[in-house]
Amino acid sequence: MVRVSDCLPALARAVSLAGVIMLVAAPVSAQTSEPDTPTAAATTPQAAEPAGAAPAAKPDKKAAAPAKVLFGAAKTPAPLAARAIGNYARGCLAGAQQLAIDGPAWQAMRLSRNRNWGHPRLIALLERFAADVRANDGWPGLLVGDISQPRGGPMLTGHASHQIGLDADIWLTPMPDRRLTEKEREDLSATTMLAEGGLAVNPQVWTAQHVRILRRAASYGEVERVLVHPAIKKAMCEATAGEKDRAWLGKLRPIWGHHFHFHIRIACPPGVAGCVAQAPIPGDDGCGKELEDWYKLLTAPPKPRGPPKPEPPPITLAGLPADCRAVLEAPAKN
Repeated sequence: MVRVSDCLPALARAVSLAGVIMLVAAPVSAQTSEPDTPTAAATTPQAAEPAGAAPAAKPDKKAAAPAKVLFGAAKTPAPLAARAIGNYARGCLAGAQQLAIDGPAWQAMRLSRNRNWGHPRLIALLERFAADVRANDGWPGLLVGDISQPRGGPMLTGHASHQIGLDADIWLTPMPDRRLTEKEREDLSATTMLAEGGLAVNPQVWTAQHVRILRRAASYGEVERVLVHPAIKKAMCEATAGEKDRAWLGKLRPIWGHHFHFHIRIACPPGVAGCVAQAPIPGDDGCGKELEDWYKLLTAPPKPRGPPKPEPPPITLAGLPADCRAVLEAPAKN
């Protein structure tokens, strides 16, 4: 099955969560603007309300606002019980925990995004994973990319998923043996694992340690999916061809991109109401027809360019689970 996700940069103006919301910019590819002249609705005289009539309800501007602007403005977590609400691409996160910027075997990257927040269950897994790969797999430590925003939800830039605190991006570049500066964490580029042409891994950068850390990621029971480029999936299938136990390979899901980093997705925590699980993965190792179908897509001739498709409207607060409003409006701890 082909799963496609993520990405389009966006620009947005400041948002006040307590009062009036002013929206000026959308993604460049889908730019919209306020009209320069008053609309007909603004200029048409309104009939007087009959005496004694109840005042008309004010429109809920927040409900109609792009959720990415509202959640992108939240700088602190909702001080509520930890809960992943909704699904991976349409939801929010209560009670988020922050991954420390530096740990014994990890460093968080792109700090200006403030996306090193996740469900406590995911944060605990990342800390365990970092320690395991350093102790057992010859990997010096993890460079951790985006996890989620402090209150989850849609992001201003990138990622259709990462909304409920159960997704994390891990660089395929090993952690250096020194503490990176804040500037380096913003500017340092990850290394692609692909050879020229994009159909195979590059043996100059792809190593046995990469095989081990991806196997390790898939070994944890709470991990449901590890998203990787099809060429990386193919390399993993080839590297483990002689093994009898290959069921874990089924967790490695091929998808576009994901050759600079891999994406860990854990299951909904047990007993959490309102967390929407994904369909189970197929029961095989994924090294047969599924991978062949991906390579047909990768090698297919490009299709003629048609007219550009209109951008879908942004997800609004009203389009998220009802509990996400309470998450958004919960006051920050002093």
